[in-house]
Amino acid sequence: MLAQIVEQGSSVFWWVALVIVVVILLIFLLLLGQIFGLWIQALFAGAKVTIRQLIGMKLRKVDSRLIVLSKIQAVRAGLDITTDALESHYLAGGRVRNVVIALIAANRANIKLDFRLATAIDLAGRDVLDAVQTSVNPKVIDCPNPAAGKPTIDAVAKDGIQLRAKARVTVRTNIDSLVGGATEETVIARVGEGIVTAIGSAGSYKEVLEKPDKISKAVLEKGLDAGTAFEIVSIDIATVDVGENVGAKLQADQAEADKRRFQAEAEKRRAMAMATEQEMRALTQENRAKVVLAEAEIPKAMADSFRSGNLGIMDYYRMKNIMADTQMRESIGGAPQQQKEGQQPPK
Repeated sequence: MLAQIVEQGSSVFWWVALVIVVVILLIFLLLLGQIFGLWIQALFAGAKVTIRQLIGMKLRKVDSRLIVLSKIQAVRAGLDITTDALESHYLAGGRVRNVVIALIAANRANIKLDFRLATAIDLAGRDVLDAVQTSVNPKVIDCPNPAAGKPTIDAVAKDGIQLRAKARVTVRTNIDSLVGGATEETVIARVGEGIVTAIGSAGSYKEVLEKPDKISKAVLEKGLDAGTAFEIVSIDIATVDVGENVGAKLQADQAEADKRRFQAEAEKRRAMAMATEQEMRALTQENRAKVVLAEAEIPKAMADSFRSGNLGIMDYYRMKNIMADTQMRESIGGAPQQQKEGQQPPK
């Protein structure tokens, strides 16, 4: 009985082991079939890809199909790119297929581009295929950029008239300076600055309207594509419109400001004159008060003179007669003027 149980257990164990071996063999054959298929495909295409390299790609989790197809494309296009170089670029996070197509396009267009530079451009985040296509077929950039929200570049000529210009810049990619070179925004900014300078140096806005190509020539002579990833092919002025008379507006604003300043100064002088007048009136009243105080001392002085014998009765009457004559003459000749000025005639 025990022997039968042992025999049955051994039989089950061998059946389980056999199933496991068969499954492993099937998986191995499946993987080998894929690898063998890619190897056959590369062999008949003339691409040198070994079985060992394909197995290593599977172990390193590299898309072997992508590497093999890219290798075949490069070989058929006459490019000498090793399988290890393609695999290394894939492991670095690069776009292998994009790089290979860019190299093929550059080779067909006689553009100097090697694999090392292409991978550097790709790993830098630039689209190397788009760069090659732009180098072959230049593209047009609007200046200013419509996405920035400003439709025109505004500048003022020497005569004070504002001009609103719009330019179209044709550029092609400079492969050698693509890594580390400035982008389209820098080119647009430099062209805009050059247009403003060219219009500002014009003596009259009519000169710009008559010959807009002066702006293009002046901007192109500045070498605005230095240090950028592009080479400027041409700068074409699309439109030039007349804007405001900025010079006249500024002069009007200046005149208005001068007017307000002069009014403020005049108001200041008027206030100072009024203050001076009030001070003089107060001084006049003060002097009049002093005169009244002095006149009040006259009767006292006369009484003292009478008591001391320095003034007699006849002297007093002669003085009164003289005062009466003086008052009469003043009333005849000067009383109306004194009354007009608010003065009282002497009594």
